[in-house]
Amino acid sequence: MPNLTNPELAFVLGRLLLGVNFLMHCLVRLPKLAGFRAGLVKQFAATPLPAPLVDVFAAALPFVEGGIGLVLLLGLFTRPALAAAMLVIISLVVGSSLLEEWATVGSQMLYGLFIITLILHAQHNRLCLDRRLGRPEVV
Repeated sequence: MPNLTNPELAFVLGRLLLGVNFLMHCLVRLPKLAGFRAGLVKQFAATPLPAPLVDVFAAALPFVEGGIGLVLLLGLFTRPALAAAMLVIISLVVGSSLLEEWATVGSQMLYGLFIITLILHAQHNRLCLDRRLGRPEVV
């Protein structure tokens, strides 16, 4: 392992942690995707969101989470991946708010703060494909 400064080590470990988290959301949902989709459609039935929109979102979410998780683990397109992760969290906050699940919103806000922290410290992203491929501008 290269000699990393404390900020570099902290960023890389934080990026890996978020990447594993997003990827695991995908991996546990994929085998039961039909049930996940049906459950979300049922859960959101009393909200103003149309069922077809909820169904499409539920079908796409695990793949989006998996893609974000994978690129974060690789350190590829790190900054755009973090922005995409934040957009996912924002969409989840909207949904949880419509359900009035305020404890869940609180947890999602913590995810958001974690992502914001990573974005603010992206210049410390050292162990990543972005740098190996000569694309520090996407870090």
